[in-house]
Amino acid sequence: MEHRPEGRPQGVADLYADNGVLLPTLSPVVRTNREEIKEYFAKDFLPKKPTGTITESQVRIIDEDAAAQSGNYTFTVTDKSGTQTKVPARFTYVYEKIGDQWLITEHHSSATPTKS
Repeated sequence: MEHRPEGRPQGVADLYADNGVLLPTLSPVVRTNREEIKEYFAKDFLPKKPTGTITESQVRIIDEDAAAQSGNYTFTVTDKSGTQTKVPARFTYVYEKIGDQWLITEHHSSATPTKS
């Protein structure tokens, strides 16, 4: 069965390990477990009706049970008035095979700095 978590905080949180860590794009608060990650998606991210596109990605295989992915993506978020804003960001994911599932153990996402 395909896992499609779009718009569902619990579905998104289920992509993370129980002790997964999230350093999110749109909040300064570090989340260090699945419940806190669910709260971020429920309160801070998914209400903005995000859509996103990965524009650059590199994957590194660490071993048979771990991999990392990093790159750039752009999110479009919508505020309460309906105004849409593009948010270019950088990301790093660390995935670990836990049991028979690949789960996110580390996720760092930050807005891309503007050129100086």
